[in-house]
This record gives sequence, structure tokens and C-alpha cells, in this order.
Amino acid sequence: MAQVKLSLEGEEADIAAEKLFETTGLRGSWEIALGSLPTKEGTLAVIGTIVGIVGGTVAVAEQIRKWYQEHKRSNKKFDVVLVADDVRVVLENATIEDICAVLEELES
Repeated sequence: MAQVKLSLEGEEADIAAEKLFETTGLRGSWEIALGSLPTKEGTLAVIGTIVGIVGGTVAVAEQIRKWYQEHKRSNKKFDVVLVADDVRVVLENATIEDICAVLEELES
């Protein structure tokens, strides 16, 4: 089973990562990136590893997209990247299909 790496950067990235794992059906862990301290603007880097999915891939991809859109609406600077092998998806303009492509690496 492959692992999917997750990178979050922005205001309250730690809170966003916690909410991501609590609400989307992803199993894994996250931590504040080594050497990352909140800046004056509140930017923080968080890295995570997704090791499993509870539920179907499409359902989880939809939940990830929903989680991302809700957090972006909070008017905080926020970037999320999912990486699996050679597949890299920035959630800013990602479709459900793009997210599924990364998550399907977990099943291979």
C-alpha cells in the first residue's frame, strides 16, 4: 500500500490538518514541519501522511474538496498539496477526479 503525503501551509494549518483527518474519512497522521514556526502573518507548515481511507475513494475525495473549500472561505491564506509517487495535486483548482487519482495510489 502506498502512502500519500500531504502538505498544508497557511494560517492555522495545524487546526486545518486536525479537522481534515477528523471529518473526511482519511486515516493517517500529521505534524508541524520541522523548523516551522508561525510567522508574523500566522503562516505555519504542516506535513502529514495518509495511510488509509474509511469509505469509498470518491466519497472521501468529495469530503476533502468540501473541507478545503470551507477552510478557504474563512479568508485565511491556505495551500494544500497531495503527493503520491509521481502524482502531485494542488487543491486550489483540483477536481474530484484529480483528488481521486492521488487517493487511488493508496489502494495500489
